[in-house]
Amino acid sequence: MRTPGIDSKTFLKCLDFCPPEQLFYQSRETLIKLGLRTATIDAIKNPDWKTVKQDLLWLEQQDNHLLLYTDQDYPSQLKEIPDPPPVLFARGDIDLIHFPQIAIVGSRNPSASGIQIATDFASSLANTGFTITSGLALGIDAASHRGALAVQGKTIAVTGTGLDRVYPATHKQLATEIVANGVLISEFPPGTVAKANHFPRRNRIISGLCLGILVVEAARQSGSLITARMALEQNREVFAIPGSIYNPLARGCNALIKEGAKLVETTQDILEEIGQFFQQPTAKTNLLNANSQTSLDEQQQNLLNYVLYSPTSIDQLVNESGFSVENIASHLLILETQGYIIAADGGTYTRIK
Repeated sequence: MRTPGIDSKTFLKCLDFCPPEQLFYQSRETLIKLGLRTATIDAIKNPDWKTVKQDLLWLEQQDNHLLLYTDQDYPSQLKEIPDPPPVLFARGDIDLIHFPQIAIVGSRNPSASGIQIATDFASSLANTGFTITSGLALGIDAASHRGALAVQGKTIAVTGTGLDRVYPATHKQLATEIVANGVLISEFPPGTVAKANHFPRRNRIISGLCLGILVVEAARQSGSLITARMALEQNREVFAIPGSIYNPLARGCNALIKEGAKLVETTQDILEEIGQFFQQPTAKTNLLNANSQTSLDEQQQNLLNYVLYSPTSIDQLVNESGFSVENIASHLLILETQGYIIAADGGTYTRIK
């Protein structure tokens, strides 16, 4: 991993020729025949032992693990993809990588509704026994991890950096919670900083580990669509939350549905496809079931009928409902407290159930 020019495919090609330890004893001529570059061969003949020692010191720390492609407990799901990572670094409960997983991904700049949806689905799926996998990014990723943690579920974060650092830095506390209740995974050795090309590579691991992937909100050019298409190529199930034709964050999901992704409205839609892997639902599972709504009085129900599933202003509610601003404000507070609506940007409200 510390040798320049050794990517996943090159590593596996070398592995077909001989065990990794024996590669260092091969002649230059043999290494040239393997298609290795001069700089790679020079590094094999003169290894960077200083950084290797740093990696081994990292591995000695509590909760730190290393999985090799040649290990018996390397995840079988990941071996199915075209370019599995030859090495996986991990912090936390490494056994989780063998549990049934659902990946949840989406926009780094989601709507308030999108965050709520990701949180609710993650909590509900975690309660059925699934481990929730995502990429520790801002937005939908973070909401998914937090949704699983909120119900004492398990979650896996696949990162685009070495595990001795956190990107984005604002997620240091979240990463700490994941190590305590899940696992952080990376193919990048300690000390590796975030680079743009690392994240598509990370995405193939997210999709490779899971049985299915749920896209919550994604624009047309979203990286989440790359992950979803990788999942399709890897023969994984792809699910998408539909949205308004006027919402740019829904266009990626709507496009996936056109291409054959399953339209998802409730957790049950996912369980119908991969239900053989989940435990019997608990009482907490029905987070997305409309029947679990708290009863409202007549005025509250009337006002709720005017709140759209997209940002709705108080002025709109005054004009549509005929209620006074004071009445609307008090009813909105109750509706928000009971989980029917969420406050959105610009003083607007969005209905979520």
